Amino acid sequence: MADEPQRRGQVPPGGEVAPQPPVTPVATTSTEVGAPHQFRSRMPRPTGLGELLAPAAGFGVTLANFFSKTVTEEYPTEKVPTKPRFHGRHQLNRYADGLEKCIGCELCAWACPADAIYVEADDNTADEQYSPGERYGRVYQINYLRCILCGLCIEACPTRALTMTNDFELAGPTRAGLIWEKQDLLAPLRDGMLSTPHPMVEGTTDTDYYRGAVTGTTPAQQEWVAEHRPDDPSLPANVARGVAPAPRGATAQAQADITAGATKQGRRVL
Repeated sequence: MADEPQRRGQVPPGGEVAPQPPVTPVATTSTEVGAPHQFRSRMPRPTGLGELLAPAAGFGVTLANFFSKTVTEEYPTEKVPTKPRFHGRHQLNRYADGLEKCIGCELCAWACPADAIYVEADDNTADEQYSPGERYGRVYQINYLRCILCGLCIEACPTRALTMTNDFELAGPTRAGLIWEKQDLLAPLRDGMLSTPHPMVEGTTDTDYYRGAVTGTTPAQQEWVAEHRPDDPSLPANVARGVAPAPRGATAQAQADITAGATKQGRRVL
């Protein structure tokens, strides 16, 4: 205790305040830029004719391109193809026999940073088999008022059901027209595919579909569709008779009509 240092301002045991050494002010370093007379630029200053032409040199790029040929894309008169990996409108893909790849897992909705995807799943049954396995996406919506076309949803899809096309013409006059439903997003049926629902290829499992072992429809599947939906446009007999294919979703068809009308209106008469 005797060796404890005395605190400043504390009265010593003798009753007299010990003299304190004078306080030396601490020097502070200013963070401000020095005075103008202390600043020296390291940039070489133009002199003579260079100083006189300095303002014109600033417009050198503009003047160099003033008389060059215009490279503006004449959209929609001329539609330039996008890059192969361009992130455009989404598409729900199918297997070779027409079954849907979406299993309703909702991973795309969870991965979406803009909360633009809404999915509701349901169980497949013997009479309503929409996808291989147990579940399928009964409701699938993408709100393009929110979508930022980042592509995180397609990275999260475990069955490669959701991909992005090169279609970028998605503008419209109404908000409701930018909410695409499942029928708007489903890929069109290719030659030999059957529209859903219909059974899986006999003797296969969902793993066979995931591995690409299914390469097309079978006569048993065609007979099942002919029995339950004889007027289905995807049946080979109806295709041979020239039956019109199933219509697209209402939103997708409306968007196609808007795009066609805008393209026709925007074309110039040359």
